[in-house]
Amino acid sequence: MKAGVLFSGGKDSALAALLLSRDYHVELSTFVFRPDREVPGVERAAGSLGYPWRKRVFPDGLLDEAVKRVLDCGYPNEAITMVHRCALRSLAAEYPVVADGTRFDDRVPKLTRDQVQNLQDTLGCSYIRPLLGFPRREVDRLAGLHLQISRGETGSLENGDYEFEIREEIAARGCRLADYFPPGHEQSLVLSRIRRTEDDVDE
Repeated sequence: MKAGVLFSGGKDSALAALLLSRDYHVELSTFVFRPDREVPGVERAAGSLGYPWRKRVFPDGLLDEAVKRVLDCGYPNEAITMVHRCALRSLAAEYPVVADGTRFDDRVPKLTRDQVQNLQDTLGCSYIRPLLGFPRREVDRLAGLHLQISRGETGSLENGDYEFEIREEIAARGCRLADYFPPGHEQSLVLSRIRRTEDDVDE
């Protein structure tokens, strides 16, 4: 069975794809707001994992709606979760199983139980979050075993995170990013997959 996995190019979504690949035919999707936006780093990351990858474009108007929510609320959480739900719904129209790399201790994006149930009931899909039971320290440890990654401050890596384009648009409107986005938020980009054997697994 095919599973459509939301893929930012970072360690969390990459690790989720690796875990799912045991039981599903994984296909990766990265959503962008602008059709002309290229994400070569994300495409290379997908290629290093060995799964099919596709760039998809959000519907017109979603970026404006996301930016408005950030500016109205004064923080990005609600906007990013709204965009994430839109991406999941788009994938669910095509795949019987949709998945992402949200972790146990993630605050954004994260769907509530009711939102998950609504997604599954209305679209007839199964929504899987393979990392939901893993705290960040274990995600980092497992990612270190399976993936070579680069790290950087949000906005400094050209990955497929929704926040990248939202930040660009807010800055283009003359707003100070520091007024809306907290500092010190690190992101990652997968450079390659580390091929391991059973003998490499820690006891």
